Amino acid sequence: QGQLDESGGGLVQAGSSLRLSCAASGRNISDYNMAWYRQAQGKERIIVASISWSGANSNYGTYSVKHRFTIIRDNAKNTLYLQMNSLETEDTAMYYCNSDYINGTYYFTWGPGTQVTVYS
Repeated sequence: QGQLDESGGGLVQAGSSLRLSCAASGRNISDYNMAWYRQAQGKERIIVASISWSGANSNYGTYSVKHRFTIIRDNAKNTLYLQMNSLETEDTAMYYCNSDYINGTYYFTWGPGTQVTVYS
C-alpha cells in the first residue's frame, strides 16, 4: 500500500481559512478517487469530501461543508488538498486523507492526520 502524510492543520479562530495538504508516496493517487475524512474526539471517522480520479467531479459530506470547503487534487504532484474557508468550531477534528472506500478497502495506509482546532 501507499503512504500518506497530511499537513497544514492548526489552531485558528472561527471564520479563518486553512489549506490542508496530503502528500502520497509509494502509489499514484491518479489511479483512485480520493477523499478527506475527519474524526472529532469521541466520534467516528466520517467523510468530508471526495474527488474523482480526474478531478472532474467532487462530492461533499454535508451541506455546511459543501459551501465552505473545496477538495482539490494535483496528480502530477501526487498530492491532495482541502481548502477550508469560514471555519467553524464544529470543524474541530483530526483530518485524514485516503482513497474512497472501494470494494471494501482503502488503498493507502492511513497517515498520522493533521489536527484542526477552531476556537470562537
